Amino acid sequence: MAGLEDLKRSVGVDFDFSPGAQVPLSGAGHGQTAAGSALAATAYRDGEAKSIKAPNDKASVSDPKISLLEPNLGEAFTRAVETRMLASGRAPLIQSFGAEPHTVVEHAIAAKRIRTQRDTRLTVIMGVFGLLFLPGVLAWLGLFQARRTLAGSKDKRAGTIGMAALAALFVLLVLLVYSLPFGGLVQLYVWSMLPAPIIGWLWARRVSEQAAQNLRAHWADMVGGGGAGAKIPEAVPQNPNDAEAERLRLGLAKISAEQDSNVAYYAGPSGILGMGVRWGSWQLAEELVARDPEKDIDPFRSWDVVRAMQDQLRMLERSPLHTGGFKSPPAVSHWVVRHVGENAGSVSRPDGPNVEAYSINAIEVQRICNEQQLDSNDRHYLGVQFVLWDGGLVITMMISVTVLHRTLRIEVNGHALGPIHPWFYEKPGGKSRSFRNPVKPWKKVSQALPLVDTKETVRLAARAPLARFSPKRLDDLGGKMSLPEPFGVRHVWATKPWRHRFMADDALRVATPVLRVAHQAALKVLEENGVDISKFEARASGLSGAVQSVEPRKADEYGM
Repeated sequence: MAGLEDLKRSVGVDFDFSPGAQVPLSGAGHGQTAAGSALAATAYRDGEAKSIKAPNDKASVSDPKISLLEPNLGEAFTRAVETRMLASGRAPLIQSFGAEPHTVVEHAIAAKRIRTQRDTRLTVIMGVFGLLFLPGVLAWLGLFQARRTLAGSKDKRAGTIGMAALAALFVLLVLLVYSLPFGGLVQLYVWSMLPAPIIGWLWARRVSEQAAQNLRAHWADMVGGGGAGAKIPEAVPQNPNDAEAERLRLGLAKISAEQDSNVAYYAGPSGILGMGVRWGSWQLAEELVARDPEKDIDPFRSWDVVRAMQDQLRMLERSPLHTGGFKSPPAVSHWVVRHVGENAGSVSRPDGPNVEAYSINAIEVQRICNEQQLDSNDRHYLGVQFVLWDGGLVITMMISVTVLHRTLRIEVNGHALGPIHPWFYEKPGGKSRSFRNPVKPWKKVSQALPLVDTKETVRLAARAPLARFSPKRLDDLGGKMSLPEPFGVRHVWATKPWRHRFMADDALRVATPVLRVAHQAALKVLEENGVDISKFEARASGLSGAVQSVEPRKADEYGM
């Protein structure tokens, strides 16, 4: 239990780690969105695992050592999510704005439970027929492995020569078995070695078909937006010594702590991880001159200006005209931003005496705002975030205030994270074949086919014992999926919002009110502290006019 105690200390003291009886639900308290549902649906999908490279080619699937044991898409994705997000000692996660990471993780656990129940039954079938008729099962598996090697894992044919060779090999095998010099019960056993596994195959196919239909039903529900919250009883300890459930529950708490962290990472031209690229920037910088020539200005700090902006930005959803308001009000929060480089493969968690549950405390945030304005230090930003299009568009306006000598500078930067790749919204399609009606040959008839064919049944049955008892060994033999780094379930699958007319319009419209409110709040603080604001007003008025013709650009690429 030492590992659990370390995990408790790493997450922080703000979480209640006492065993509870309530089954966690992804729909309760975690804000399930369409984007999050589409991402979570991947855990229930079938198909080729390497198709995960379509939305992001930085994801990869290692080649199997034994092709008969390679995973499909849902199996590989579920295993990758579990390993990346719940394993002890894992690398930090990037916040997922617009999609709750809990939704993805919990549905991955739910999909794993469906497959575990299937694999348990298949393991029993393999135990009965694999032990009693081991030579026959090995012969059949050898034939299927040979065919898979010739044809590949996709729906390809082995070729005429390959199929002829396999047929000849099977005939020789049958002749060999039935020509063995045995009699009595031994002869009956030898003769049953080849046909007996067929009975096990029929049983295994029925079990696999039921599980496939269940998984596809969940897939369709999640992509269609009607998926219910995933129940994960695995996270509820059944007794005081249930270490696995406690580990899972603490892992989910750790994800929540990282999701609520106020530390973000700037990756150069890639923008802020989780918030998207910087598409626009406006600066107001003027000299601080006293309004009364006989008196100096009253001393104030950057934090005073930032706090005034925060108070006014919280009123953004209010309007003198009735416009329906925001579907969800913008979130205003303080951010500490670190630079990690454009091609950073990982990030580091904040640590030290000023960190609580992966977040920098308020006193340190205020100090960073006032003092760390130059050199290789963390920087403070006031963020206003809009999550629109049911999680499909995340707009974040980041505001920084710096006071150097007698110059006050206010920067307003726009970041946009686009919708997730359309690949995640693909719906399951049934399998069918067409043939001509024997009675009316001029008509074609479509016949639905089972979801699980012979090759898939054999693959599932071969994987089941290892998946049930030795998943790490299965990863080595069958291959595993690696997710893009630095990983966050939302930003690694995002596309550009500028190809969608209305999303682009929304991003551009948000900039104007945020810029004006920030400037008005700053001018009020300056005036209260005896500053001549005439130059600031003129500059703010010019920016207010310029922002009306704003257009997206690569603000982090200076063309040098």
